This record gives sequence, C-alpha cells and structure tokens, in this order.
Amino acid sequence: MPDFKEVLGFEVQEEQEGVRLDQFLSAVYPEFSRSYHQKLIEEGYVFVDNCQMRKPSKRLKRGQSVVLMVPEPEPLDVVPENIPLDVVYEDEQALLLVKPCGLVVHPSPGYTSGTLVNALLYHVKSLSSIGGVERPGIVHRLDKNTAGLMVVAKTDLSHKALGEQFKDRKVEKFYRALVKGLPPWDYQLIDTPIGRHAIDRKRFAVREEGKPAKSEVWVLQRFKKQEVSLLKVKIHTGRTHQIRVHLSSLGYPVLGDTTYGFKKSSIHRDILRAMGDCHMLISYHLAFEHPVSREWMVFEIQDPEPFKSTLSLIQQLEEQLS
Repeated sequence: MPDFKEVLGFEVQEEQEGVRLDQFLSAVYPEFSRSYHQKLIEEGYVFVDNCQMRKPSKRLKRGQSVVLMVPEPEPLDVVPENIPLDVVYEDEQALLLVKPCGLVVHPSPGYTSGTLVNALLYHVKSLSSIGGVERPGIVHRLDKNTAGLMVVAKTDLSHKALGEQFKDRKVEKFYRALVKGLPPWDYQLIDTPIGRHAIDRKRFAVREEGKPAKSEVWVLQRFKKQEVSLLKVKIHTGRTHQIRVHLSSLGYPVLGDTTYGFKKSSIHRDILRAMGDCHMLISYHLAFEHPVSREWMVFEIQDPEPFKSTLSLIQQLEEQLS
C-alpha cells in the first residue's frame, strides 16, 4: 500500500443503521465519489470495528466504528468538459457563476471529471494559474451539496487581489438556510471558534482551541407546525462548514445536513424528496471590490433549485396544517 495522507474515523449513527458501507462513506466523506470509495474498500483501505472490510455492500449497525485510510493522491489529468455553466457576470478579470447543488468544485480522487474546474476549462479561454493544474481560477469554494454564487479568477492578478479580499474579510457573503427548529430570537451573533472534531477528523465543531469564526443570523420566517425556520446568515469568516457547524451548535441543523445533526425522520417525506441530496443552504449574495477597477460589485440571485421548490412546499404544508 502507498503512504497515507490521513486516517479518518467515523461512528455509525442511529439514522445510518442498515446503510451500505460504500454509501456511508460517500455521505461522511463526500470529497470522494462512491465508485472511488468502493475501490478503496476492495483494496483494503477500510476497517469496520478494527476488522478489514473488502465488501462495499456490507450493511452497518449503529455504534460501529469505521476507519478510512486515505492514500496519497495520484497526479490528476484534468480535461475540459462541456458542462453547462450558469454565468451571472464575466469580464477579462473575473467570472461570477451560480454553482448548482451536486457539482464538485475541483477534481480529487474519485472526482476526476464532472467538476466545476472541468467545465471552466472548456468554457473559459484563460484562467489564473495560481491554483495549479487541479484548481485553476478557484479563489474560494462551496461544498458539493451547497448551491450559490462563486467568483472565479481569470488572471493571476485578479486571483491575488480577490484572494486578499477573502483573507482580509472584505468580501460580503450572505446565505439563506432552512433549518430544523424554531429559534426564540430574531437575531443572533455567533462568535465561537471552530476546529476539527476531537474524534471524527473529517468533521468540524465549536472548540475553544479552534480558529475564530463569526456569523450573524436573522430569522426570516418560522413554520411552527413543522418546526422549520428560514434564516438569513452573514459570515464574517470563511471557516470550513462554518454555517453548518454554528447553526448545529445552537440546535438548528440545516435541512439535509446529516453530518451535523439533521435527522431525516424529523421532516415530512415529501420535503425529503424535494430536497434530494442537497443541503438547504444557498449563497445568494456576494459582494467584492473589482480586482482592477476597484469598483464595489454586488450580486444577488433568486433561490435556485431545489431550495426554491422545497421552500414552496414547506409554505404549502404549513397552510394545510394551520
């Protein structure tokens, strides 16, 4: 076996009882595709309760321990692919687009094709080289199951300028989220540090020794019969999974986010179907200083699917239950 990049441990939760091993790993470690997880299992990189498990179809039980030994990545050959892009704005320096739910931002083991980078290489003549072969033009990212606005750098100059704005917290980022629960407050400032989970190294958690993380949250609407709320969130820092971790720490997990506390049994089955595999979290507002002209640029989008349909269904069900 090659050297390991990292060793990750997971515990099977109640709602994951009976799930196949390859499906479980795809859920807790979405950076790899299911087919790549199957490959790792068959090659002996996965252990269940300290026993090597080579069957991707193995059904798991609540409380079992699953360990994934992540091998060092092999060099990737990233090729252009004709994948449609929803472009909001474009000039010689930057491109702004709406990333849909389900689209991985950049290639990784198991996702060597079908990513945003593959699409960018096809549609955009020039991209910044700072991110390297696998991440050209990528200044920031959104999780696979999160949709919304992203800015891409087309030149090294714009990449450096935009990167500094993100680093210096000058970029304005607003999100909308559907969460389980009814916050008793209308506004909340969450200023708690985030670090890697003490046991599950692929998750993050509120930890005293973590990095500073600051989010502002407003309640836009409460659906009391279903115990669901629509929130607006402004993030001042860009920690990995920040909104998901902060909201979950208060007891309000994002709908669809089983990694941070959402339980499928807590919501109507029609809503589950409408959501699909997406997190009900969207980046709808992005504002930054143009890397060359220095003009302050503000962009907002309407709710993309399946957020739009899910919210509409929740509103309809609320009326029926009232």
